[in-house]
Amino acid sequence: MEENKFNFSEEEHKKEQIVEETKEAVKKDAQGLLLSIKRFFSELLDFRDDTDREATMQAIKNDIPFKGATAWILVCSIFVASIGLNANSTAVVIGAMLISPLMGPILGIGLSVAINDIDTLRKSMVNFGVMIVLSVFTAFLFFWFFPLSEESSELLARTKPDIRDVLIAFFGGSALIIARTKRGTIASVIFGVAIATALMPPLCTVGYGLSVAIDEEFAKGMRYALGALYLFIINTIFIALATFLVLKVLKFPMLRYANSARRRRISRLAMTLAIVVMVPAIWTFVNVLQQSRFEVDARNFINRELTTLPHAEYIRKNASYRYSEDKASPSVIELNTFGLDEVPESTIALLKDRMAKYDGLTRCNLIFNQNKSKNLDNLKYMEQIRYRDSIDLLSQTQKIVFLEGKVKSLEKLESLQIPFDELTKEVKILYEGVENLSYSSVITSNFNKIDTLSVITAKWNTSKIKEKDIAKKQENLEKWLKQKYKLDSLVVTRQN
Repeated sequence: MEENKFNFSEEEHKKEQIVEETKEAVKKDAQGLLLSIKRFFSELLDFRDDTDREATMQAIKNDIPFKGATAWILVCSIFVASIGLNANSTAVVIGAMLISPLMGPILGIGLSVAINDIDTLRKSMVNFGVMIVLSVFTAFLFFWFFPLSEESSELLARTKPDIRDVLIAFFGGSALIIARTKRGTIASVIFGVAIATALMPPLCTVGYGLSVAIDEEFAKGMRYALGALYLFIINTIFIALATFLVLKVLKFPMLRYANSARRRRISRLAMTLAIVVMVPAIWTFVNVLQQSRFEVDARNFINRELTTLPHAEYIRKNASYRYSEDKASPSVIELNTFGLDEVPESTIALLKDRMAKYDGLTRCNLIFNQNKSKNLDNLKYMEQIRYRDSIDLLSQTQKIVFLEGKVKSLEKLESLQIPFDELTKEVKILYEGVENLSYSSVITSNFNKIDTLSVITAKWNTSKIKEKDIAKKQENLEKWLKQKYKLDSLVVTRQN
């Protein structure tokens, strides 16, 4: 048997060896690339080497004390912010944020918890409390002596926090403490955070709410005050939390105590305080996130799902929604169809099914406020029965004249007829200060002609609305009713 000239097994072995070497080279190149990318981002994002720990702690501690010039700067910044809110001037409000010294004690709280410094924590808490009391009292005095002519958008924006305020406070606080720890502090960052986190305007709004609660309407004023205070607390907690976390990442040295028992006790106290701060911070974040999700989904539902309804534009425009934290009392989307065609139950059931598509509306009730339109046929029928016997007693000619007069009277009565039940429901929603409402038709004469007027009499609640505003609101009510019912012969009077 002749021997094969070609050794195929040796050739295949060489090919496999080349493939393995190629794979190994590619693997090494990939590992080298990953290491290069990792090294690049590490050098790009690592700020620990540029940290001046001693200078940072000293600078933060220097900003904590609140006396002398710092106190007067705070008072002035509160007045500036209050004037800006009164004048609805964004530029003035921003200026007040820049000159406010409120940020010092908040950073002091975060620093003291991070480094286990109980003395600095005590000093920060005391100064922070004094600052809050002085700020609110100053704003209260300003709005008491210079009340708002009308509630400005700058003020109302500080009465209802949402998820954006939480995120701004946390990331703004992070940027602030990172800038403070850098060698050669970045002043522009500090100014930017002061504007973004907006600590002064909520305190001014608290003062405004208290002045409203004392002078005008207690419930309304307290709603403003508590909403603004909630926003301020959110800003404070998340700025302090960001400070605590950044300083822990930078491994700021813990304060050492000669007494080991005291050191352990203070360490436990600081850790407990950190947990106490973080738990409500997490709860606040989750709750505000749920509220924001509900409000976004409620707006989307109203704008997208109601387009097929009759008079959809009117219904969407007058829709409202309320978020509820209480599980026993679900959130509500409320739709009003007063004076319009009644929406069938089948359509309402379909809309409720569509709500299930929105994650934020899983615990939400859909409420339709609607009433059947009034039918005047029954009124006409009763009028006919009432006068039937008297008509039979008249002569034929008299009957014709009489009937023509009654037809004209009924036509006029129909044109003047106002669905009072529907009217009271709408006025209750649109005019909160109206306490009582009555309606009558009055026959008047100027000795040349006799006319019939529709008279609406309104009783105003002077505890809810100022005396000086009643005339203007009554005039607006009369214009609205004339436009709604197309009646020039309608007047609105006041019940004393």
